[in-house]
Amino acid sequence: MFGSCVLPVSARIHAFLWALIFLTTFGLCSELKVRVRLADGQITEEVLEADSEKDSITLEFKQGDGTLITFVADFKQDVKIFRALILGELERGQSQYQALCFISRLNHNEFIPSESMARLRQKNPHAIRMAEERRGLDELTMNVALNLSRAWQLSSHIYNMCSEAREAIYTRERDVQHWLERGVEGSVFEILPQSVDVVPVLLSCRSTRDVWQPCSCSFSLRLEWYPCLLKYCRNRDTTGKGSPYKCGIKSCSKGYHFTYYVPHKQLCLWDEET
Repeated sequence: MFGSCVLPVSARIHAFLWALIFLTTFGLCSELKVRVRLADGQITEEVLEADSEKDSITLEFKQGDGTLITFVADFKQDVKIFRALILGELERGQSQYQALCFISRLNHNEFIPSESMARLRQKNPHAIRMAEERRGLDELTMNVALNLSRAWQLSSHIYNMCSEAREAIYTRERDVQHWLERGVEGSVFEILPQSVDVVPVLLSCRSTRDVWQPCSCSFSLRLEWYPCLLKYCRNRDTTGKGSPYKCGIKSCSKGYHFTYYVPHKQLCLWDEET
């Protein structure tokens, strides 16, 4: 009635060999969907993708206010990319959405390797996941703008991720110094003309009333659930000697608070006193 789903032995061997060639040539690439609870109590779905060929991990989810957060960890270049697509307030003269990108260095052991991520599977896809460790908040002053057309020197992912942001791609000076020492051209970066550090009297957008005045904008996000460490167990043989092996992951949650210069408050309407 439904036909046969069983391939002949020769065909199965042929398919296996092609799969083996594909994995060897192109690396592992997988997608994992996880349900998590946000700080406001709402449930959202995180989509985690791992690409072992590009040695990268992508995490994407939608916040309760509709903001789409996309995060990429580029292990080849040790770069983190955060992108936020924020719904605009049309009645206040904003466009349909506003794109922001924040670029910073990726430290070792922040996330599990992409190859390990690509092998993750979950037994209960309907379960609501809670991170085992809630890590501290990173407060980042993003006082340097990035030139999108030359940002490939930092990571090949930036152009595709941040092309919609263009004039709103930020990083911080301490990371710039590191990249310059590694040979990245200075033309990639532009010190913001009135960054928070250069002009201490620059008001926060929260306390600025004139929407056309420059100010210091803030944006916060939290990665509610991601694999941060590999767990190891130990086998014991007949002689009593033990050998470690991977037996699971540890999940973490981490928040980020970005502060950066905007030429006018109209670009930061979410950062207002309530």
